[in-house]
Amino acid sequence: QVQLVESGGGLVQAGGSLRLSCAASGLSYSTTTMGWFRQAPGKEREFVASINWIGGSTNHADSVKGRFAISRDKDKNMVYLQMNNLKPEDTAVYFCAAKPGYSMRYLYWGQGTQVTVSL
Repeated sequence: QVQLVESGGGLVQAGGSLRLSCAASGLSYSTTTMGWFRQAPGKEREFVASINWIGGSTNHADSVKGRFAISRDKDKNMVYLQMNNLKPEDTAVYFCAAKPGYSMRYLYWGQGTQVTVSL
């Protein structure tokens, strides 16, 4: 059973930085991709970034490229999202997710952490 717990959210002024952390337990060799998603009030959940758990290759949404960076520490079973130059439109609940190799979808989700960016 995979469990994901996010932390690191908070209130920050525009232009500031935050680092989100995701503590993962129960990951197995079948877990191939870890991702970050976000959902703003009244909007659909959207993809932010993903990382291949084994190889470390990454993918970032166009809206965050150059500002956000996903990383992982396999020894600690942690996934991070470094967020720089934050904008008010980045305000959302951020979710960590895991996708097993046998699935086309992310099957495991954390509870989310709130990020609020003020002007």
